[in-house]
Amino acid sequence: MSHKVLVTGGAGYIGSHTVVELLKANFEVIVVDNLCNSSRVALTRVEGIAGGLVRFYECDIRNSNQLLKVFRENKIESVIHFAGLKAVGESVTDPISYYENNVAGTVQLLKVMRQCDVRTLVFSSSATVYGDPASVPVCEGFPRSATNPYGRSKLIVEDILEDLCNSEAGWRVARLRYFNPVGAHASGEIGEDPRGIPNNLLPYIAQVAIGRREYLSVFGGDYPTIDGTGVRDFIHVVDLAKGHLAALNYLGVNEGLLTANLGTGSGVSVLQMVAAFERACGKSISYKVVDRRPGDVAQCWADPSYAKTVLAWEAQCSLDEMCADAWRWQSKNPNGFVI
Repeated sequence: MSHKVLVTGGAGYIGSHTVVELLKANFEVIVVDNLCNSSRVALTRVEGIAGGLVRFYECDIRNSNQLLKVFRENKIESVIHFAGLKAVGESVTDPISYYENNVAGTVQLLKVMRQCDVRTLVFSSSATVYGDPASVPVCEGFPRSATNPYGRSKLIVEDILEDLCNSEAGWRVARLRYFNPVGAHASGEIGEDPRGIPNNLLPYIAQVAIGRREYLSVFGGDYPTIDGTGVRDFIHVVDLAKGHLAALNYLGVNEGLLTANLGTGSGVSVLQMVAAFERACGKSISYKVVDRRPGDVAQCWADPSYAKTVLAWEAQCSLDEMCADAWRWQSKNPNGFVI
C-alpha cells in the first residue's frame, strides 16, 4: 500500500514541483489549496508530467471542519505544509493577514493532525528566520530574528513546532529553511506564476525578457559585495522539491525535530543572475539601479552541509540550468497558467 501524503498549498510554485517528485516516488498525494495565489491548472499539468493522479480539495487550512473531512476521507499518514502567504512587502503593509494565514492556519492544521493521530510534518520555513546574518555562510545554529512580518510568521511557527515536539512524544517534524527557489520543471509545463508584479528576482527578469515588463529595478548598487548588488543563494525548485522527499523519508525512521537549510552553499549577485539569464534567453535584459529596499540584507547564502550529512541530499542544478528552465517555462507560458 502506498503512503498517503497531504500537501497543503500543493497547487503553488514549490508545492506543485514537490507533488511531481512524490508521485514519481509512488506516494499517494492529496492536495488542499485555497487557490488564492495558485492555479488548478498546475495540478492538471503535474498529473501529465508524473503520470499519476492527485486528489484535490479546494480548501483553506483555517477551516478546521473542511480539513478534518479531508483527513478522515483519505486516512492521511503525513503532511507537507506549504500553504501560506509569502510576499515580504505585503506582510509589512498587512501583517494581520500574514499572522492569520501563516500562524493561525498552521495551528488549525496541527490541531486537526493531532485529532486524527497524524504526527509527521515537513514544514516550509525560510532563510528569512536568520534576519540579517552576522556572517556567511549561514548555519542552522545561527541566532534567529526577523526583519519583517513574513519572516516573523515563519519564526513563530518554527517555535510552535519546537514546543509541540518538546511537549508530546511521537511527533516527527522537519523545519526546512529554504534560501531562494528559482527555475521550473524541465518540461516547461509548470513554473513560478506570480500574481501581479513579481516579488522575486527571477520571474521579474523573465517577464522583462518576454516583454511583459520594460526593465528590471535593481534595489541597491552600493552593497559591500562583488558588484554592489545583493547576493543570494538561488536553488533550483526541483532540487528543493527533492529535499522535501528526503526529509519525509528521514522522518519515516526518525522521531523528533529536524532543522535543515536547503540551499546550494554559494552566493550569486543580482547582476550575475541577469548575465546568466541573458545567456539562457539570448537577449539583453534592461535594468535600472534604484534605492535599496528597507529590510533587504547585503548577502545571504547557506551552509547546506547538515542536509547533506543527515538527509543525504544536496543541490545538483547549476545557475545556467536554473535560468534555462525558467526561460523555457516563461517562453512556453508567456502569461503563466492563464490560457
